[in-house]
Amino acid sequence: MALAIFDLDKTLIKGDSDFLWGEFLSEIGAVDAGTYQSKNQYFIDQYVLGKLDINEYLEFCLMPLSQHSIQILNQWHQQFMSQKIEQILLPKAQVVVDAHKTKGDIVIVITATNRFVAEPIVARYGIEHLLATNPEIKEGQYTGKIEGEPCFQSGKINHLNKWLKETGENIKGASFYSDSHNDLPMLELVDYPIVVHGDDKLNTFAIERDWQCLDWM
Repeated sequence: MALAIFDLDKTLIKGDSDFLWGEFLSEIGAVDAGTYQSKNQYFIDQYVLGKLDINEYLEFCLMPLSQHSIQILNQWHQQFMSQKIEQILLPKAQVVVDAHKTKGDIVIVITATNRFVAEPIVARYGIEHLLATNPEIKEGQYTGKIEGEPCFQSGKINHLNKWLKETGENIKGASFYSDSHNDLPMLELVDYPIVVHGDDKLNTFAIERDWQCLDWM
């Protein structure tokens, strides 16, 4: 039994859930479409380049959560799942997740995407454990801020180490599946780094280090 750790966006799904959530909010009129879509694209471009200011991005993408009740947000998320997510789920990814579970491995998703957006997607794959950026809630309302550290780059390792301490599990024999060079700290941490739909920079690292590369599209 070992840990099987998965990134979410462009790994388990064919797309970026945070970006798609922004598109969805624009389409239903929950945000100013022109302004929001432009900034949404800017931040995804910065992420691809490895230049994303995660705190600036989180301030942007968590702002809409603070402007609506959790009840309304949950209703919107159900629509979001139906309209944006169901068609980009990857059956081959589900097969790999299920195979790890059959082996008795502990399956975890670790993602920079905030928990509100990520959790129903992760649950759709039947995955129990999620480490994500946690939006702050006070008095039953999202505040637009985060609790603790963003679950991004080396922050993923810090979230994982906290979880390991809380659960008594260990990293020995762990695998990690990811598409992004932003996840190099995590890929270098585990015994079995696995690249899925890797970006150009990550694929270069993978070839140099003879890492396994997969395509679930």
